[in-house]
Amino acid sequence: MFPYDSQILSILQAPPASIADVLAAMQSIDALTVDGDGLKWFNLLYFQVTQSVEARVASGGFADPAFLTLLDVQFAQLYFNALRDFLSNNALPDCWQTLFLLRNQTALTRIQYALAGVNSHINHDLPSALVATCAIDGLAPQHGTTQYNDYTSLNSTLDSLINGAKSTLNVRLLGDALPGASQLENTLAAWSVTAARESAWNNAELLWHLHPEAGLTAAFLDTLDGLTSVVNKTLLIPIP
Repeated sequence: MFPYDSQILSILQAPPASIADVLAAMQSIDALTVDGDGLKWFNLLYFQVTQSVEARVASGGFADPAFLTLLDVQFAQLYFNALRDFLSNNALPDCWQTLFLLRNQTALTRIQYALAGVNSHINHDLPSALVATCAIDGLAPQHGTTQYNDYTSLNSTLDSLINGAKSTLNVRLLGDALPGASQLENTLAAWSVTAARESAWNNAELLWHLHPEAGLTAAFLDTLDGLTSVVNKTLLIPIP
């Protein structure tokens, strides 16, 4: 779709082992992508979010920094996996497929693309990342735990970043201004990162209990994928 896609694919071959590795991969993707590539704007927002997590870990802002660090890496890997599979013409979740197929649709706005990426990543990927992280740490995802409290303590920071992006990225992919009246504002106002992350934790608890049953787990993830894709299609309606 873009002449540099093979270079992005090369970046994604080595799985990240640290938050620094995640940031380095995102920074490399940002350096390659052009303004007319919607991927640039999701990747940039995600880079800013990851920087915030790294800074919070470094400042001692978590009771269990190892858990949040591992979650950050596990979570980012799912984005990298989806993008790698798309660029390799492999099967991938419909919510990501829908998004990546519209990378070059310049009638879309930067915030539409960025927020649809956040929607795919939180609503579809985050429950799986939480379960994988808990499995490695030998604990179950539960409300009221130290890990849950650390997880939710990020919400205000993430809300601030998303709200800032709603202003700074509210132009078309190529930077063109939008018409004076647009339905986009109502769509953006209805999307909450805090609500999405709470739903993701709830779904992780359900997924944890389903995990021994492979068929039920697959069906549950398929349902999440379908629901997330519906939201993406609403978010990605071009602005006339």
